Amino acid sequence: MILKGIEPWLGLGFAAGADRIMIVRRFLQWTRTAAASERAGAAGALARAYLYGDLAEDEREEALLVLTGLLDDASPLVRQALAENFATAPEAPRNIVLDLADDQSDVSAIVLRHSPLLSDSELIDCAAIGDAIAQSAIALRPRLSAAVAAAIAEVGACEALISLAVNPGADLPEFSMRRMVERFGFDGEMREALLSRPNLPVALRADLVAATADSLAAFVTGRNWMSLERANRVTREACEQAHVIIAATETTETGAARLVAHLRAAGQLTASLLLRALLSGNVGLFEAALAELAELPLARVKGLTRDWRSAGFAALCRKAGLSDALLPAFRAAVEALALVETGEESSASLSRLRVERVLTACRAENSGELDRLLAVLRRFEVEATRQAARDFSAAVPEDGAESMQPLLLPMPQEPPLLLADCEAEEFCETEELPAVSNENFRRIEPRFFSVDIEAIERELAAA
Repeated sequence: MILKGIEPWLGLGFAAGADRIMIVRRFLQWTRTAAASERAGAAGALARAYLYGDLAEDEREEALLVLTGLLDDASPLVRQALAENFATAPEAPRNIVLDLADDQSDVSAIVLRHSPLLSDSELIDCAAIGDAIAQSAIALRPRLSAAVAAAIAEVGACEALISLAVNPGADLPEFSMRRMVERFGFDGEMREALLSRPNLPVALRADLVAATADSLAAFVTGRNWMSLERANRVTREACEQAHVIIAATETTETGAARLVAHLRAAGQLTASLLLRALLSGNVGLFEAALAELAELPLARVKGLTRDWRSAGFAALCRKAGLSDALLPAFRAAVEALALVETGEESSASLSRLRVERVLTACRAENSGELDRLLAVLRRFEVEATRQAARDFSAAVPEDGAESMQPLLLPMPQEPPLLLADCEAEEFCETEELPAVSNENFRRIEPRFFSVDIEAIERELAAA
């Protein structure tokens, strides 16, 4: 086989002079007629000889010429073999790596994923002209700079953005993640991939919540399962609940401030959200929102909130843009927050006791202008009651049926009571009814009578 003739070239070095030229020519001639799998094997062997063989300078030049010529091979298997051998090698020929990076996706993805020779500008260029496979390969590189990540977030396909989101080695800026939500926020896998990233900014989590709500609303209204108005209200309340949950996970005042600033810019910082925050026990979100809306220092807002009965608290709410009609509700909510029942903890869920207190206070002062607020509070009450029922159900252990066995009456150990095979009058006259109780059942033995078979036969014969 011709391949045996080039074994010294592939592993043991080149022959000298005309013999070496003859081996190169014979190898090139052999590649024109050999099968694609054999050519791919020879290309891989030649690539390893170039990288790891003990070749002289002129021998390396000859090998480089042959390797470069293999880039024109009609079979992608040959170029794939070159890519597999050169992908992770820092000593690989740069011109060959660049050419392989512009090849078809199953070839280029190998070097785009691993090659250390590709610069950020080259990766950005490959991402701009590549398809989803090539873009995903770049997005999954072990170390990806912020510049390349931002370029993929801007022009990449959805599959590439999912790969980018799940790559822990990608330096993904916040503005790039927000751009990913803007472009493909409707895709559930992309949202889930972003949520899996650690230390996700609160503003971005709020964007993901809004994107999820929009996607679900479009789904249910598109199938006529719900009217547009009702879907908008449901998604708005779900978003508010999610924002309170997000705020509850933030332990710093800076995080809460960033969240309310983002919600204000997005038009989602509403009076309903502030009231929900108070009724859920999250006074930090309420104070941060007032500080943002009133443009006052947070320490000043905290002081006025503690003195919720004062005219200063009323002026604070007014400066924040809240209606005077809402003041009784906020005062009652702050008061209810201070009068939490023993054993009830603050959480991200609505407190039924707080909601009831605010409802009572608002009913007492309502002369018609609080009807809309009362409707919102009644929906809060329903939500809090349902959540309490879910919590109660979740607290019941799975083996609850077994734990209730001692409450059941014990089954009798004696055989059950049997009816006597006799006439009722005779039984009552001749026998005394036995005493029957759950503790001790008594078997009543039946009475047996003899049957005259012959008399029955005579009667049948006469008939």
